[in-house]
Amino acid sequence: MQVIDRKKALATPPWLRLAFRPFFLGGSLLALIVVPMWLLALGGKFDWSPAGGWLAWHRHELLFGFGLAIVAGFLLTAVQTWTGQPGLTGKPLAALALLWLAGRLAWLAAAPWPMLIVLELGFPLLLAWLMGRTLWKVRQQRNYPLVGLLLLLTLVDAIAMAGLVAGNDGWQRQGVLGGLWLVAAMMGLIGGRVIPFFTQRGLGRKDMVAPWAWLDWALLGGSALVALLYAAGPALLPNVLIGMLFAVLAVGHLVRLARWHDSGLWRVPLLWSLHLAYGWLVLACAGMALWHFGVALNPSLAVHCLTIGAMAGLILAMIARVSLGHTGRPLQPPKGMALGFILLNLAGLSRILLVQVNLHAGLGVATLCWVLAFGLFVWGYAPMLLKARVDGHPG
Repeated sequence: MQVIDRKKALATPPWLRLAFRPFFLGGSLLALIVVPMWLLALGGKFDWSPAGGWLAWHRHELLFGFGLAIVAGFLLTAVQTWTGQPGLTGKPLAALALLWLAGRLAWLAAAPWPMLIVLELGFPLLLAWLMGRTLWKVRQQRNYPLVGLLLLLTLVDAIAMAGLVAGNDGWQRQGVLGGLWLVAAMMGLIGGRVIPFFTQRGLGRKDMVAPWAWLDWALLGGSALVALLYAAGPALLPNVLIGMLFAVLAVGHLVRLARWHDSGLWRVPLLWSLHLAYGWLVLACAGMALWHFGVALNPSLAVHCLTIGAMAGLILAMIARVSLGHTGRPLQPPKGMALGFILLNLAGLSRILLVQVNLHAGLGVATLCWVLAFGLFVWGYAPMLLKARVDGHPG
């Protein structure tokens, strides 16, 4: 284990001391921008468009902009704890954050595609290399699958980029949907570790629910397979065999959720928010199973169960907890954060259910709830992320 240079760490600006700081804040600010801009674009409020048009920008940025920023912040922070190696900090972290930001601005400004491709694909490739290098130093094989998932995310992003350059909307959809289910695989992998652990710690229980390794690997492999089937194209059309795969994933995630349940968690916002988000993942898999079985269900509903309820829900719950722990604070979120968790779940319900009654009202309510949820996070947590730890330790 390498010893962190405390003097050097404390001389680094607080917001660059660990990756969760710039990426949690940057990703949340992007979340605040992307959804309202998409709603305004639907209403014809802009006389210009980003690369590929507003739909391409919307579906790409929520995944490879917002989602991948949070993934980067979490992984590059956690890998320090996992391996005992110093985390990315200072100027190298600033350079990585600027690369991410440059990709976002290049897409929005419809930069020439060679520049856009270099910026866009450079970020996940560099992230995979940084993770792989750190894990390899200590030969921590347990976390090698995360590097594989990051490389696959780069691959599907490349498919989306190829679709952008060729004007092929099908390729863009394949890349983004493949990426969403790779993130679902990552959610299953990380969630399977932290949700029972956080639940046990948060409720002061003596023992944590023991994982079933066979189930963990089955869910990881099944989710990765689904992602590849989307990236390659077959999953874009109803297929009974793919429906069976989704049904198995839904049951597997539900079994996990049932095993982790503890009645006491509903008193703790930092816990019930995690469990609800994982429940949305069950619904997303079940919805896709029904669609592949031929049920007259718009697959977009299942996709938004995944993107809003599961992905954004788990992100908001995780960054709310991780930010407290890594800034040396008690695990008590600021006032209003519990409301933020509720609002994000209402955003999911509005986008899934209310739009069936009134499209414009559903989209409007969903957008408002989304903005308020992430706005509450930024309001309560930005001071923590920009200032030094309250206990005086580096990080």
